[in-house]
Amino acid sequence: MKSDIIERLGQAHILLPARIAEGLRANEKVKARLSVLQAAARRAHNPQAAPLAMTKECQSAGLDADAMDRLVNGANLAAGKVAAPGLDGLIAAIWDDVAAMANAVKAGDAATGIAAIETIEKLKGVPPTAPDTIELTQVIQLTAVRDEPGESLHRLVMDLHKALNRLSAEHAEEVVAGAHVYGLLPQDTMAITAFMRGLDSTRKLKFNHPGLGTTATRTGARLTIENDIGETTAHVIVIAIEGNLVSVTYTDVHRARAMFFTGQFRNFSVEWSGLDRVPAAGLGGEDIFYLVTGRYSAASSKARDEFLEALGAALVFLIDWNKARKILCNWVSKGDAANILDWAARHHIGHRAFLELGGADLIASSVQHATPARIGFGDRLDHVLGRPAAVDFLKNVLRVSAQALLQGGSVRLARDQIETDLVRCLQRLDGLLFTMIVRQAGLAREIAADIAQFVADEKAGRRFDRDALAARARRIEEKADRLAIEARGEITRFGADPVMERLVNEVEQAIDELEQAAFIASLAPSKLPPELISSLADLCTAAIAAVEATAIGATAAAAVPEGQRADSDDTLLAIDRLIKAEHDGDAAERAITATVLRANFPLQLALAAIELARALERATDRLAAFGHQLRRHVLADLSA
Repeated sequence: MKSDIIERLGQAHILLPARIAEGLRANEKVKARLSVLQAAARRAHNPQAAPLAMTKECQSAGLDADAMDRLVNGANLAAGKVAAPGLDGLIAAIWDDVAAMANAVKAGDAATGIAAIETIEKLKGVPPTAPDTIELTQVIQLTAVRDEPGESLHRLVMDLHKALNRLSAEHAEEVVAGAHVYGLLPQDTMAITAFMRGLDSTRKLKFNHPGLGTTATRTGARLTIENDIGETTAHVIVIAIEGNLVSVTYTDVHRARAMFFTGQFRNFSVEWSGLDRVPAAGLGGEDIFYLVTGRYSAASSKARDEFLEALGAALVFLIDWNKARKILCNWVSKGDAANILDWAARHHIGHRAFLELGGADLIASSVQHATPARIGFGDRLDHVLGRPAAVDFLKNVLRVSAQALLQGGSVRLARDQIETDLVRCLQRLDGLLFTMIVRQAGLAREIAADIAQFVADEKAGRRFDRDALAARARRIEEKADRLAIEARGEITRFGADPVMERLVNEVEQAIDELEQAAFIASLAPSKLPPELISSLADLCTAAIAAVEATAIGATAAAAVPEGQRADSDDTLLAIDRLIKAEHDGDAAERAITATVLRANFPLQLALAAIELARALERATDRLAAFGHQLRRHVLADLSA
């Protein structure tokens, strides 16, 4: 019981059963000590008598039997005073025991307790002038049993013992659903059972950590439940129940954890106070603690019990919460760390298993074993994996840890699963980059399709806005440049496979060639000869086929790490299509070159045709180079 903090919260009645127990223990001790005092007086009065052994009586009361034997057998009488080694300590302990009994009575019967404390002050009298001595008459006064209350210490002890026995009978301990309860009424059982049902539903998630002991007592119209949560002195929850009204008083040395606690009851219309800073001098070295109170007015006893069950279930997630949050903050932001712990609590996973399996070392070793080249020392996971992937990975770490300990699985297997998941996260990053390459291919196809439309309109004799063709191609190329810059930034930030940057570069250069082709097309003379148009149409077809195969190959390659053979087959088939498109482009470009060189075209027309053909052919060359790089990447994944 965290007595100091509970008393500061004005909930001292919860401590009454413990106070009664303390008073009864003090009664056993004071009676043994008074017997020692009487034995010392008798020994002092008759030194020739046989030595007295107090061992059994002292041991029963929890006293140092050897010290008491030395005191008794070393006693002597001089000038009406008893002297003995350690006598001052014995007398002081007697008064302390009686004071403990009086304070215990006071906790349950204020008037009787206060009167007893006043009697103690009267009986103490004047302290002895010499050390380890006491007047023989005072010994008689202390140990004799008088008929009138207040005439002797022994009589006061007897009266206090009687009062403690009465209080103990009134607050007899029972156990209800695992809670230690005192003085309950029949209607209290449902509320306590509901709280304990919630507590027991998650108790296993604390694993080897102490805590979660529950005490309940009835005081007048109020049922009070207290749970010790963990070992921190100022970490206490007190729940008061009056009818269907539930009042919660919660204290914590960590403000963030207190906010986390109140957030666990978002589904209940609880009226929470602000977080008050309270001085905590004398409470385990903490300077302050935070106090929050809540009131929940339930519409029915069923709704009240649902809230009590939720309260009980939430407590295990407070144990070592700040420790877990600090570890997670090494890998993600503070806000995300708190959100991960909130998610783990809502899904009844918790964080204690994660700490039991090593906490910070568990994640660090996974990083070191799985991806030493891509995640450096001190790198945050959200900077390397991206925020969503890092949060999902850490959630899975908590989930796998809990499953391993709850199901009695292999810790080594849990570590392997975490390392494997981290590798998958990095592979998903490659998938993100492939998605950006697919977007690049889409932009390339727009330009190639526009050029193909230009050639088709030329063949049909339709008007075509050449300036618009060049302007649109330029805008698309600028957009593609920004996309390539973004992709390179992600590659650098994530430490991705260097092949990924080469893939991005090849597609970017293909787009540059297509934009150049569009520019040349916008300047070409009107009414191109049919023999040139036919070959240009073939070249445009090859260019479109190449960019489409690029998109298909990148999409399939992104899924190759998942292990489906169809994905690797689709990737290799797309690469084969890329090579064929490059060959078709070469043939069409040579056909145009041959036509121009064999014919007597005007110089402007001949130059435009050759440069347009070469730009389109270079685009297919770049995409074929992309295909070769993609094959290496996929084969490396398959071999891994």
